[in-house]
Amino acid sequence: MATGKTARSRSTPVKEKGPKLEESLTRFKADKFDAEGYVQSKCSLNEKEIKQLCSYLMDLKKASAEEMRRSVYANYSAFIRTSKEISDLEGELSSIRNLLSTQAALIHGLAEGVHVDSLSFSASDGVAASAISNDEDREMSDMDKWLVEFPDLLDVLLAERRVDEALAALDEGERVVSESTKPKTLNPSLLASLQTSITERKQKLADQLAEAACQPSTRGAELRSSISALKRLGDGPRAHTLLLNAHLHRYHYNMQSLRPSSTSYGGAYTAVLAQLVFSAVVQAASDSLAIFGKEPSYTSELVMWATKQTEEFALLVKRHALASTAAAGGLRAAAECVQIALGHCSLLETRGLALCPVLLKLFRPSVEQALEANLKRIQESTAALAAADDWVLTYPSTTNRQTSRPASLSISNTTMFQHKLTSSALRFNLMVQDFFEDVGPLLSMQLGGQALEGLVQVFNSYVNLLIKALPGSMEEEGNFEGSGNKIVRMAETETQQIALLANASLLADELLPRAAMKVSPMTQTVHKDDNRRRPLDRQNRYPEQREWKRRLVATVDRLKDTFCRQHALDLIFTEEGDNHLTADMYINMDGNADEIGWFPSLIFQELFMKLSRMASIAADMFVGRERFATSLLMRLTETVVLWLSEDQSFWDDIEEGPRPLSPLGLQQFYLDMKFVICFASQGRYLSRNLHRVVNEIISKAIAAFAATGMDPYSVLPEDEWFNEICQDSMERLSGKPKEINGERDLSSPTASVSAQSISSVRSHSSS
Repeated sequence: MATGKTARSRSTPVKEKGPKLEESLTRFKADKFDAEGYVQSKCSLNEKEIKQLCSYLMDLKKASAEEMRRSVYANYSAFIRTSKEISDLEGELSSIRNLLSTQAALIHGLAEGVHVDSLSFSASDGVAASAISNDEDREMSDMDKWLVEFPDLLDVLLAERRVDEALAALDEGERVVSESTKPKTLNPSLLASLQTSITERKQKLADQLAEAACQPSTRGAELRSSISALKRLGDGPRAHTLLLNAHLHRYHYNMQSLRPSSTSYGGAYTAVLAQLVFSAVVQAASDSLAIFGKEPSYTSELVMWATKQTEEFALLVKRHALASTAAAGGLRAAAECVQIALGHCSLLETRGLALCPVLLKLFRPSVEQALEANLKRIQESTAALAAADDWVLTYPSTTNRQTSRPASLSISNTTMFQHKLTSSALRFNLMVQDFFEDVGPLLSMQLGGQALEGLVQVFNSYVNLLIKALPGSMEEEGNFEGSGNKIVRMAETETQQIALLANASLLADELLPRAAMKVSPMTQTVHKDDNRRRPLDRQNRYPEQREWKRRLVATVDRLKDTFCRQHALDLIFTEEGDNHLTADMYINMDGNADEIGWFPSLIFQELFMKLSRMASIAADMFVGRERFATSLLMRLTETVVLWLSEDQSFWDDIEEGPRPLSPLGLQQFYLDMKFVICFASQGRYLSRNLHRVVNEIISKAIAAFAATGMDPYSVLPEDEWFNEICQDSMERLSGKPKEINGERDLSSPTASVSAQSISSVRSHSSS
């Protein structure tokens, strides 16, 4: 101690005014030391004194540490020897404790099992019993020795992490417990002690295995070994949860290197993230099946865990890839992200995990947003082009196609180059082609119907723009739904106006339905045997496709009706609002029939010339689609005739005055109607409806003339005369005059009235 004091005095500076170190320590060693009072006395120190006290305490700490170090070095051998003796003493005390416990258990068992009657036995029996008792004591001693060594053996195995040997030892202990329970070879206290030892070591081993499974460095075979050992310990639910959490932690650890940014490519991010997530799910499913089999409880937990990871994956993809893409209308990029995710997710189906519906449900809102934004972009772009369109049909050029897809690889593109369209329609068609190519991969999300419905609305908006391009449509139609107040360049000439119809009809009849076949279910279900059938036959098997095309055609019919109505009004009314088609042109005809140069009325001449011009224009514009041109001419003719049929003021003047219809007026009216029938029949656009309406008009005129008391059939010549006048008029109006046949004077309508002509008129009127 003197050496220690000397060393302490040399190594630790002590203030001269302060007490010595030993005296200071003596104060604290006193039995009556008042800690609270000491603290209270020191609490009144000022800042300087507190600093001095802290410095003093630090000195004490250093001195104490130095004293301890020197004491250990000085007495190291004695310290080692004492530690060894203490360790041996602890072992002996443990042995004594175990022996005392065993003796106490034996005495307790003897006290309970020995009866008074068994004490009366003979001397010979006593010798035999003594021999047997010695044998039992020897056997019990062996069991006691095993019982004493068993906990220590387990502790060693656990300390050295020899898991397999520890499991085997625990199995042996449980076997001993099981065998001892049935014949009751061990007394209850020994059995309880053994069971307690097994339970405590099992819990300790389970904790070690769980800790090892949670380590990021534990992977592969080591992880499966730990989880399998934990399952053998009887803690299967905990083991399965730890297995899933281990794969989750590994997946999160691998994700730390993935740094998405706003400028990164969404498809690449989706691919990398999908690889991380679904590979972890696949590995977890494989380990679960290998260790736990197909037990329903573990399978259910695996499915719920995999579903949760899939949902988190979808949220990450939406946040870092789909959100901005969908808002900008990037349907192609959104579809690519979805396809990549579904491709990785579908690999789980071989493991019995069908998680694609989970992804589809979560991705659908974003893809729908991209779909709507894409359709809106098509609509706005087309409207902007329509404002500058000159409405001149041209063939599309491959250099104008602003897309990365080669045009030669698309059937719809090949068909598109066979027809002419104006600039806005060409661009509209190109955007629609790209749109359907982008939507095609999303059929698994059942977005085909929504895409078709959206395109109908966009096409309806474009047709509204075409209607607004017709002169006079702004005043009559106002603002159409979907077109707003957008400015559209007017189609002034008939050629430009028919070009509007060419745009709409070609898009509705051929280009859009052909492009829509990419999202038709038949593109996914057509088998090899069906390839021999015509495409039209395959398309007709799907009513929804036919209904969709019917809606497109109905939209075009609105444009056609507007076109025909405006041209009919141009024929019937002047710019000042005067009516060309009135009853005065028939009831005011007086004079000698022989002096009249018979010719159709002016309005019907203009109708014939307008239809002839349009037929010539349509022949160039509707190559291969003559049926639409015929339908257009038929609709225009019907519009004019129906106007005449439904003009109540015209028929009021014919039937009631101010003057009755004269014979010349009836003949001129009959000639005009026959002229309509004649040129419509020659132009092959005489419909049944037109023929019926003309006959009804003739019947009404004949009835009005008969009301005057005169016989209408006595003043009407035969049909042959009217037909010749109509034929001659068409040739003259067409610039091909024909000499009059001398067999009949065409200037005399009463030259002959045959029974055939009268019966023909009667049959027309009765029909």
